[in-house]
Amino acid sequence: MKIKVIDFGYSKLPERGHYNDAGADVRVCMHDKNSITIWPHTTEAIPLGYGLEIPDGYMACVFPRSGLSKNGIVCELPPIDSGYRGEIHAIVHNGSNVKQQFKNGERIGQLVILPVIMADFVTDLGDDRGNGAFGSTGLK
Repeated sequence: MKIKVIDFGYSKLPERGHYNDAGADVRVCMHDKNSITIWPHTTEAIPLGYGLEIPDGYMACVFPRSGLSKNGIVCELPPIDSGYRGEIHAIVHNGSNVKQQFKNGERIGQLVILPVIMADFVTDLGDDRGNGAFGSTGLK
């Protein structure tokens, strides 16, 4: 699958370390400074420098990197919807007791594209299924 990237000043496109990695590394792309500090127990939206044209039926998330996660630096997982065309951000939380600084171009997360089931939410499915259990159907 090919996904078009919309340029918001990116320094580097998402890239996989290995051809079969689930996630593609994404990097910090601060537009007005060279780095960002995430203070202990705070969360920051870190720009990545691009948007994506994700096909309908799919979404994206910026997942945490394992090396950062073990130190308490994790990405939250808000979905990036197929209709969104703005710049995407990694929502990064510092759960440690030490400030963390990230420079432009430094890897901050992993972009993963996922299929989405588009559910129709209804109040009645029209079947006769009850809430009985343990032999409630009467079948022996």
